[in-house]
Amino acid sequence: MLRALLDEDAPHGDLTTESLPLAGLGSVRFTARADMTLSGVEEAARLFELAGAAADVMRPSGARVATGSLLLQARGRPDALLLAWKAAQTLVESMSGIAGGVRHILDALDAASCTVPVACTRKNFPGTRVFAARAVKDGGGVMHRLGLSESLLVFPEHLLFVAPQQGQQALTELRRRQPEKRLVVEVGSEAEALAAAAAGADVLQLERFAPEALAALRATLQQHGLQVKLAPAGGVNATNAVAYARASADLLVSSAPYWAPPADVKVAFMRSDGA
Repeated sequence: MLRALLDEDAPHGDLTTESLPLAGLGSVRFTARADMTLSGVEEAARLFELAGAAADVMRPSGARVATGSLLLQARGRPDALLLAWKAAQTLVESMSGIAGGVRHILDALDAASCTVPVACTRKNFPGTRVFAARAVKDGGGVMHRLGLSESLLVFPEHLLFVAPQQGQQALTELRRRQPEKRLVVEVGSEAEALAAAAAGADVLQLERFAPEALAALRATLQQHGLQVKLAPAGGVNATNAVAYARASADLLVSSAPYWAPPADVKVAFMRSDGA
C-alpha cells in the first residue's frame, strides 16, 4: 500500500528531480507546528525507506506531542528524499488529524469523568481503511466495524427486503447461522428497538436518537427485562459526547474524526555534504 502511494505520485518517475543536476546528500526533518496526537509516522518513515533513503522515527504514533517536537528525520540522496516527501507529510498530517479528532472526543469525556469507548465507523474515505483504522487506534478509539466481513450489523435497509411478519424470525436465524458474532441492529424508534432487543440483538445502534431519547429507551428496556447495549450513532461528536455518556450509552459511534482538520507538520530540508 505504501509503494502504491509513491507510484501514484510518480507513476513514471519524478520529472522535476530527474531533469535537474542534483548532487550531494541531504536530510529532512518533520516537526509539529502545533500540539497534536501523532499518527502515521512509522508509515512515513517507511515511505522514505522505500524511496531509497534512511529514516528514524523520533516520536511514536499515539504520542501527544507539543509544538516544535521533532517527529521524524530522514537522510539520503536528494532524489529519494524528494520522492517520498509529500506523500509522507500528507499521510502524517491526515492520520494525525483523525487521531486528534478521536482524542478530542475522549478528552471531553475524560473531563466529565466519563469512560465510554469511542468507536469509529467505516465511513472513512474509500481506499484508506488501513490508515484510518490505525489513526483511530492511535487516538485512543476503537473501530466500530473494520468491514462487512467481520461483524453483523443489520440496517433497516436489510429488513426492507424481509417480509414484515418475518423480521424477528430473520434476526433469530441470523444469530443461529453466525453464533460467534454479536448481533448489532440499527433502529430509528423505540418500537424498533424493543422488537430488535426481543429478537436477541446484543447491541442496538440508535440512529439519530437524542440523549434524552436514549435515556428513555434504557428505562423502557429495563421495564421489559431486556438487557442490551446502546450505541448512539449519527451526529455524535465532542460537543454532545458527554450528554450521551450521561444518558447511559454503552459506547459512542462516530464518523466525526474522519473529517477533523489535518494536523500541521513542518518539513525542513538541509544539505548534509558541506556544500
